Amino acid sequence: MAKKLALAAVLAVFAASWIQPLWPLEQTLHSSLTVIGLVALWWVDRRWGLGNGAFAAICGFIAIHCIAARWLYSNVPYDAWLQAALHWSPNATFGWQRNHFDRLIHFLYGVCFTPALLQLARHAWPALRIGQAFTLAVMVVMCSSLAYEWLEWGIALLLSPEAAEAYNGQQGDMWDAHADMLLATLGSLLVWPMAQRSPQR
Repeated sequence: MAKKLALAAVLAVFAASWIQPLWPLEQTLHSSLTVIGLVALWWVDRRWGLGNGAFAAICGFIAIHCIAARWLYSNVPYDAWLQAALHWSPNATFGWQRNHFDRLIHFLYGVCFTPALLQLARHAWPALRIGQAFTLAVMVVMCSSLAYEWLEWGIALLLSPEAAEAYNGQQGDMWDAHADMLLATLGSLLVWPMAQRSPQR
C-alpha cells in the first residue's frame, strides 16, 4: 500500500508539472528520464522487492525531478517560494548569484538512490558485509553520475548553444559537471549512518 501511494504521488506531480508547460521541448527531454526512471523502478521492485523506505526515497527524488524539469532546473523559483512562505531568501543569506536547484537534485540523487542500491547489492551478493555493499552502492552512484554528465555533453553537441545551455543548466559554471558529481557522491556517503543500522548478514 505504501508503495502504491508513493507511486500515485509521483504520477500526480508528473501530471501537474505538465499543466501549461513553460518550455515544452526542453521539459520533454528532461521528462524522458522521469518516464525511464519510473519504468525501471517498477521493474526492479517487481523483480527484487525493494523496501518501502528505499522505494519511497526514489519516488521522492523523481517527484522533485519533475518540478526541476518544469523549470529546466536553472529557473526553479525556490528563492521566491521561500520568501513567500518563510520570509527568508537563501540567495540573500548566502550571497548566491546562480540558481542552485540543480545542485540539490544531484545531492538528492546520492541520498535517495543509495538505500536501494545497497539493498540490491546485498541481494545479489549475500556474503557481502555491510561496508562492502555500501561501497558498491556509492561506486554505482559515482559511475552513473559520470555517465549522466557524458549524456548531457552528448545532447549538448546536438543542440544549438542556447538550447544546450537551457538543457544543461550550467549557468556559466565551467566546473558544473564536477560539482554535480561531487554532490551526488557526498549525498551517497551521508547515507552511511542509516546503512549501519540495516539488518546485518
